[in-house]
This record gives sequence, C-alpha cells and structure tokens, in this order.
Amino acid sequence: MDKHSKRSASIFRYPVLIAFTLFFAGLFLLDLVTPDRAYSELENTTLSQRPSLSGVSADGLNKFFTAYTKYVKDQVAGRDNWVALQSTVETKVMQKEQSGGILLGRQQMMFPRTYGLVSSETRTLPKNTAALEALCQRYPGKVNVMLVPAASAIYPENVPAGAPLLDEDRYLDSLSDAVQAAGGRFVDVRQTLTAHKDEYIYYRTDHHWTSTGAYYAYKLLCDTLGLTPFDPSAHTVLTADGFYGTHYSKARTPDAEPDTITYYDLPNELTIYSVSGPGQPADGETTGLYDTAKLDVYDKYAMFLHGNNGLSRIKGDGTGRILVIKDSYANCFAPYLTANYADIDVVDFRNYNYGLDKLIADNDYDQLLVLYSFDSFKSDPYLYRAGAAG
Repeated sequence: MDKHSKRSASIFRYPVLIAFTLFFAGLFLLDLVTPDRAYSELENTTLSQRPSLSGVSADGLNKFFTAYTKYVKDQVAGRDNWVALQSTVETKVMQKEQSGGILLGRQQMMFPRTYGLVSSETRTLPKNTAALEALCQRYPGKVNVMLVPAASAIYPENVPAGAPLLDEDRYLDSLSDAVQAAGGRFVDVRQTLTAHKDEYIYYRTDHHWTSTGAYYAYKLLCDTLGLTPFDPSAHTVLTADGFYGTHYSKARTPDAEPDTITYYDLPNELTIYSVSGPGQPADGETTGLYDTAKLDVYDKYAMFLHGNNGLSRIKGDGTGRILVIKDSYANCFAPYLTANYADIDVVDFRNYNYGLDKLIADNDYDQLLVLYSFDSFKSDPYLYRAGAAG
C-alpha cells in the first residue's frame, strides 16, 4: 500500500471528525448563499448586518471582529430552528425550568427572570417616580396612575419553585404613597386582578395582560372616577388564535400553548399625528382602531392602536377629553375609554420627544391617566419627560 492510500485510510478511522467537518463546511456554504435578514420576526429583534472595516488599528480590528462575530451569529442559516433546538434540548433533555432567560411555570405560563432591580433601574425608578410626583403637583386632582404588576406577582404559585422574584408590592406601595402625597390618584389594580386570577387575564407566552385583564382594570378606573363602564355584551367580540408572544420568542419551548387575542368590533376612528413640536399637531393619518393586518404576522399584539405611536387620538362616544400617557399595556385598554370620552389622546414617550404642558393647555383635558406595567415603569428612560414643565 502506498503512502497516499495509507493516509486516506487513516483519515477514515475518524468518522465523527469527518462528519463534523462536512457539517460545518456545508453550513458555511449554506451561509454564503443564504441572504442576510434585517429582522427576525420570531424573536422580534433587529439582526446584525455585515460590518465594514473602518481602520487597520488595533482598536479598529477589535471592533470589526467583535461586530463580525455577532453578525455571523445573527445571520447563521436556519437561525430560528437552531434557537428552537437549543430550547428543546434544555427543557426536554436537560429538564431545565428556564430557557432564554424565561422561567417555565405551571399552567403553561412563562415568566421573565426578574430577581431584582438592575443597576440602571436603581437610577431610573427614582427619576420616573419624581416625574409622576411633578406631574401630579402641576395638575392636582387630575392625574390617575395605574401601574400593572407582572403576571408573576398575581400567579406566584405558577412560578418554578425556588425562583427568587422581585418584590413588586414593596415598590408599588411606595409609589402609591408618593402619588397620593403629590395630589394624584393611585388606581391600585392588584386586588382586582387577584380576584379574577382564575380567568384569562394574562397571556401565557407574552408579557402583556389580555383584553380581559385590561377590562377589569378599566372598570376599577370607572368606579374611581364615577363613570359608566363600557358594556362588552353590546359589542361583537372578535378573536385571533395562534399568538406566540415575547416570552416564547426567547424560550421557544416545543410544547408552548399559543394565546388568543380578543378585541371588540368598534367603528371609532384613530388619528395618528405627525409630531414636529410641542402642543397639538394638525397633520395626521386617520384610520380604524386596529391594524388587523398584524394578525397575519408574528407580533399580533401590535394590531391594537397600530402599535406604539408618539401621539394619537381616538374619537369616542362619550363627553370630555382624557390624555393617556402609556406603554403598550394601554393599547388594549384604551378602546374601552370610547364609552366615556369624546376624545382619548394617547402619548407614548418612546416616540414623543416633548413635554406635556403645551399639549395639555391646547386640549384642556378632564383627566390624565398614566398607565404602565411596573416592569417598564422601572426601566423606561423616557418617562422623565412627563415631569418636565413646558
């Protein structure tokens, strides 16, 4: 046997090495012919694009290779399937009770792994509390604050045993005291949600409450303000099945139970304004309350109010005006207010780079409602704008 034949024979003694080599070579070739994606709908995140080398210095090379490593990870062929496979191995083979930073609880519920305030939140939470106090002081008797607890605070028995959780009650109690001392009303939804915890009030695979949970909180607001609540029985209820939310996009467990989105067939108009300065803008696009095209994509919850617009107005069937300062928890809540007000203005500071005083002066609102989940309230870097005069 010649040397070439001996060398070939020795290579075939390592079939596992050959298999891995062929696998990674095939994956490399597949990556070359697979177009890069700008966005992962399943993970609801923007994917890294191929970086360019800005310089040949040590710092430039280091930044390039760091960015390139992230680019290769984000653009690997079959990324969604690899993420799902990892989750399956972790939860079914290794029997883990968490995956992708998500706790896998009882009743098919998923919870974010939130053990305490992170360093940025220890700075942001006091700033946002001060912003609420300033808003209440500028508009005494008009400001209503509703901070919604996470599902884990309502369903602690469904959280995996031994998983430490953030004590939200301590912070919510403190916020309640601060708001009331500043002349506002704290609409505490904790007891109301707990009283209805046997109903479908939080999504299993997503961080939001359902339209049912939002309705019970809305009724509590009506009781607080002496309003007659929206009557669900007087409207046609619509549903959309197959909703997998933000928690599922991280955990991707194979046996996750999809959620159902519920909404009411309302004819009310929604105007999304083009905002270029403080106060009430004149230009906007008028449409319906729901972007039903979103029911055909992954992020179905974005159908409520067409997502998180900077400033929009819902035309209601009642009288007077209310301003809702919110995160996305208010998106399925705001349609109920059509039963009570003629104009429901909605501000999301993620896309509204101004204070509120000019807008409030232009519209002379009867009430202001600050509606956030506590999870986003403690970390929102833009809510300070509510406290800024002007």
